[in-house]
Amino acid sequence: MNPLSPAYDPKIARRYSARTIEHKVENKTALQKELGWPMEPKAPVVCLPAGMSDALGGTLLKEFLPGLLSLPIELLVLGKGSADYGELFTQLAEERGHRIAIIPHDEDHVRKMLAASDIALFLTDPTDMQELHACLQYGVVPVAQESRVLNDYNPVQETGNSFLAAESTPWLIFAALVRSLETFKFPFDWRTIQRHGMEAVGGTKEVEDEG
Repeated sequence: MNPLSPAYDPKIARRYSARTIEHKVENKTALQKELGWPMEPKAPVVCLPAGMSDALGGTLLKEFLPGLLSLPIELLVLGKGSADYGELFTQLAEERGHRIAIIPHDEDHVRKMLAASDIALFLTDPTDMQELHACLQYGVVPVAQESRVLNDYNPVQETGNSFLAAESTPWLIFAALVRSLETFKFPFDWRTIQRHGMEAVGGTKEVEDEG
């Protein structure tokens, strides 16, 4: 995966940069429309940007899944990973097609997914994953275990670019995700976190989006 900066990406519905992060939501409603979902800009969209396999935390996912499905989120899963998890998410998408979708694993769809997503869920250490860099570049806020390249959000100091769990356990990951969803309710705070992530990978170098 080698996505462009969202300020220059011709494949997304609306270009945006760290300075114009408020335009990112237009990509969410565009993808919701494409999927046949209600166009709800305030609905939190969570993605699994690397797909799923045992190596990516599949065992943890199975423990975590009931809690994940109980949350008021829309879920985008990249169609990449092992076949058994592909079958699992295909079944879930059939049962819950109004809020779970599998995104084809090709460059154009990946970029549209990143532009539309609010949160990226990582169940293993994402430090060396190129998907993490792409998520930060597109203003997608990671929920993950502690990583040397991420900083946990501190609402008092207004610092951090992610929501981190001290250990990769179902309860701690779930708690980090819930914390992110509670913060998502406050647009100003959320955009601050998005900007921190984009700036960490050079988002401040982007020019104003061209619309």
